[in-house]
Order: sequence, then structure tokens, then C-alpha cells
Amino acid sequence: MHVEQMLATHPHVKGAVNTALARCIEACFDCAQVCASCADACLGEAKVAELVQCIRLNMDCADVCLTTGLIATRRSGGDVPLIDAQLRACQLACARCAAECEQHAEMHEHCAICAAACRDCEQACQAALASLADGQSAAH
Repeated sequence: MHVEQMLATHPHVKGAVNTALARCIEACFDCAQVCASCADACLGEAKVAELVQCIRLNMDCADVCLTTGLIATRRSGGDVPLIDAQLRACQLACARCAAECEQHAEMHEHCAICAAACRDCEQACQAALASLADGQSAAH
């Protein structure tokens, strides 16, 4: 995985990568792309008015995931309280988006895919939070 390889080269990390955080970064960027794509697909559906909340949550989740991935990628300084708060926000955004997409999953395959990506990111955020609580440095 490129994220883990890249983090390992950072002068503040010195090879000691927090694997759970690296996995979370990848999940965040993946989820951001999937949510953006799902919102766009929802806009193309015939009954778009029925998908307004789904589109809104897709866009919110995409933005939160992108921001979380970027903040968690920064290794200089390691602002653990901010990373922790951002991971919690991402976990919430993913849970809300997944729940909404799951309501449309039988009718729209893009919503099923999005719900799965959101659940994966939600779990990756939980694992990253646990890794921070277990004492692994956010700088790693």
C-alpha cells in the first residue's frame, strides 16, 4: 500500500508506521471517491427527488472523509486531539451515509456499493481510534 510506504519514509515516523491509521487513510480516500460517485449517480436517477437526503449525506461524507484522510496523512507535529476528533466525525458521517444508502441499496446498486465503502471506512476509523488510545503515536 502506498500510504504505508509513504508514511514510513517521513522523517518523524522513521519507519514505525501506525498500520491502523494508514489503513484508515486509504479507507477515507476510497470512501470519499465512492460517495462522490454515488451522489452523482443519484442525480442521474429518474426519481432524484426521492434521493435528496442520500445525495446530501453522500456529499457530506465525501467532504469529511477527504478532510480526515488529509489530516491523518500529515505526520509533522502529530496533533492527536485533532486527529481523534476528525476520526470521530468521519466515523459518524460514514455511519449516517451508510444507513441512508442501505435504504436504497435494493433499488440502486451504486447505493449498495457506497454503503459498503462507508461501513468499511467507519470500521477503519474505529480501528485507528483504538490504535491511538492504545498508545500508538499519531505521528506514526
